[in-house]
Amino acid sequence: MKKCFLIFLFALLSVNLFAQSEKRDSIEISLLTCNPGNEIYSLFGHTAIRYQNFDKNIDLVYNYGMFSFKTPNFVMRFVKGETDYELGVIPFYYFESEYAMRGSSVYQQNLNLTYDEKDRLKTLLDENYEPNNRVYRYNYFYDNCTTRARDKIEESINGKVIYTESNTKESFRSIIHKFTKNNEWDQFGIDLCLGSEADRDISDREKMFSPFYLLEALKSAKISTGDSIRTLVKSEKYIVEVEPEVAEKGFPLSPFATACLLLILCISVAYFEVRHNKIYWGWDIFMFSAQGVAGCIVAFLFFFSVHPTVDSNWILILFNPIPLLYLPFMIRNVVKKKKDLFHYINIAYLTLFILIMPFISQKFDLTILPLTASLLVCSLRHILCYRKRFK
Repeated sequence: MKKCFLIFLFALLSVNLFAQSEKRDSIEISLLTCNPGNEIYSLFGHTAIRYQNFDKNIDLVYNYGMFSFKTPNFVMRFVKGETDYELGVIPFYYFESEYAMRGSSVYQQNLNLTYDEKDRLKTLLDENYEPNNRVYRYNYFYDNCTTRARDKIEESINGKVIYTESNTKESFRSIIHKFTKNNEWDQFGIDLCLGSEADRDISDREKMFSPFYLLEALKSAKISTGDSIRTLVKSEKYIVEVEPEVAEKGFPLSPFATACLLLILCISVAYFEVRHNKIYWGWDIFMFSAQGVAGCIVAFLFFFSVHPTVDSNWILILFNPIPLLYLPFMIRNVVKKKKDLFHYINIAYLTLFILIMPFISQKFDLTILPLTASLLVCSLRHILCYRKRFK
């Protein structure tokens, strides 16, 4: 009888341990990487964390990429680099449907975490979701939805995450170009705003600001706990696999082609002006206003924005507010048929800029060359007309 009781007790303990093991195995935490979309804010993909508890029928997505265009002064705050993002929590069903409707596939990497690590990560995420903690100051290169997800995963692990070194030189700008190569106007606009800091070689960890660089880093990452090593990713697969939406056709010409056409137009205008010895001041208003307005944006970013790398932007030499501020005096001199020293200075200034461009520690879009040449021709036509008029 005593022997039977012991057998029964052993069986009961075994069932209990098995149930606990099943309970522990019923929790899965995964990293989700979403393919790029067609809008400029979705060109680089997205990262989120998925929490599944099969026993409790819970399937949630923790998303650090939530923001609202309806935030007061959103545009001004965005330009200044004071955009606030927040952690959002939504059922996986809604997350899955949203990206399927966008035409963005979602790749899932199941993390090889212990029960305690999963529990700690869930606690960290829930603490971060509290109203006083969920909002954070977004920084695209250094503190975004991808780096936040990575940091929380690392914080939950009882050990150290070891990443394989890539041994490839990359910069923030080169990574951005990989995801904007089919969106030339977006790439050109971003290039105008980023400074020389965006061209320095960055570390493997800094590359993880990009969702797909983090995805690749996790594939070979390992967890070292001192006496043992295990892979960080247990399994991976597509959980949303759809055909990407066809992007709407934008402006048919590339920025470089458009700038070349502008240069041809500037040369044509200069030809007729010199031939008829007459300055079309309306063309001055168009060209130097455009240069000055672009300069105001670049100068604002340079001096006032906290966006990363914009305060090291050498394009400020070319695009600054000076032409816009001087424009009324320029037009007055044209109307009164007076010489204007601005154009002599401008020719020397723009020529010097073209000469030093290869030696500046910043990569400029090739479109800058025909744009600079167009502005140079605008000033040159004034000088040619002066010489013809006062000959």
